[in-house]
Amino acid sequence: MAITTCVFDAYGTLFDVASAAREAASRPENSEIAKNWAKLSGDWRQKQLQYSWLRAVMGAHTDFWQVTQDGLDWAMEANGVSGARLRKDLLDLYWSLAAYDEVPAMLAALKAAGLNTAILSNGSLDMLDGAVVSAGLTDLLDAILSVDTVGVFKPDSRVYDLVGAHFGCEVEEVLFVSSNGWDAAAAAGYGFATAWVNRADEPVDRLPWTPRHQLRDLTGIPEIAGV
Repeated sequence: MAITTCVFDAYGTLFDVASAAREAASRPENSEIAKNWAKLSGDWRQKQLQYSWLRAVMGAHTDFWQVTQDGLDWAMEANGVSGARLRKDLLDLYWSLAAYDEVPAMLAALKAAGLNTAILSNGSLDMLDGAVVSAGLTDLLDAILSVDTVGVFKPDSRVYDLVGAHFGCEVEEVLFVSSNGWDAAAAAGYGFATAWVNRADEPVDRLPWTPRHQLRDLTGIPEIAGV
């Protein structure tokens, strides 16, 4: 069945989650993270993901903004930095993360071919709206689908259900794209055609399913989608 709908994870897939710490570290007032901002950012992201999984298992859902703050607080303590000003800088910058360079042209190609485009993310709607507007992607996306609707984080199958419910498409018509190997694997198990954007050249996760495609960036997505 031909692909009619291309759905993207947001953080780490369309938006560079490291850009917040990188930008903060470039400011003279944040000299304390000038040398270790990359580790701080990596720890922040890892805890953000871990807390989403743990909350899903525990049945203790909260919005992604709270998870993002909790992850940052852990990462700051783990990296020996503190202060309300630095914390505020990092959190403020998370609302305007930079999109990867290839994103606008890739989405424009999909739209020009008549495909549906959407975000499907653990992010809360207000966070996602902020990132999309800041990156200038509003006109290139048909929908922003958030776990806010179902009250549980990915990879719960109820999150992937949101795509068919919104677009009225068959599972086989969807190409799902994520930079998270676990997310791409779960989406493959759900029945989507999947592409893993493996920017860091990591090993494939040892899970029951594997993504159908693996790329280093998003440039090849239109071709995979049949454009």
